[in-house]
Amino acid sequence: MRCSEPRFRPPAMVITAIAAVAVLASHCAHARDLGVIGPVYAIAEPSLLEVIQTKLRQMQANGDLSRLQRESQARIQREVEQPAPVPGITKTTRARSFHFDPSIEVPYPITDAEGRVIVAPGTRVNPLDTVSLSRPLLFIDARDTTQLDQAQRLLGERKGQVKLILTGGSYLDLMRRWKLAVFYDQQGHLTTQLGIRHVPALVTQDGKRLRIDELL
Repeated sequence: MRCSEPRFRPPAMVITAIAAVAVLASHCAHARDLGVIGPVYAIAEPSLLEVIQTKLRQMQANGDLSRLQRESQARIQREVEQPAPVPGITKTTRARSFHFDPSIEVPYPITDAEGRVIVAPGTRVNPLDTVSLSRPLLFIDARDTTQLDQAQRLLGERKGQVKLILTGGSYLDLMRRWKLAVFYDQQGHLTTQLGIRHVPALVTQDGKRLRIDELL
């Protein structure tokens, strides 16, 4: 009597998976080309640089580019010749005097070249301890002829030793007419810091502080 070799029987799950693969392969073998539905386009994205260059060529051809350049140049020239007046600054109607302390508190340590702390954080430093105001500062609005007359008188009294700073009007025009350096308080930084609200205003040094006189 011979003993037959035992046969391996795969689990039912494996048999099911094999059958599913066979069915899928049968369907793929009989797949057909159904053709193309609608037109086919290549995927393409226009270059941004090409779009800009095309637009510039069109603007150059119809004259728009030259017009924009002329308008830009004219606007820049107007802003240089006639800066926007400092907002909130009005003509003095009542004389007043006050002082401004330019001291600042150092927020971080100041060190020398070797890293040694020479000024500790929190120290109050007054620039007037080491540097003095070389010339008085006179703030005026050059659109007002009365203030221009006052400025000329002060310049004469102080033999020209006054730094003229405008809060309105054309500083270039005044430089050409008076033949002296004239400055402009850009965006009102100086008047805001010093607390000036009315002009003409004269700033002089008074010890370790600055004295501001709003003049009638």
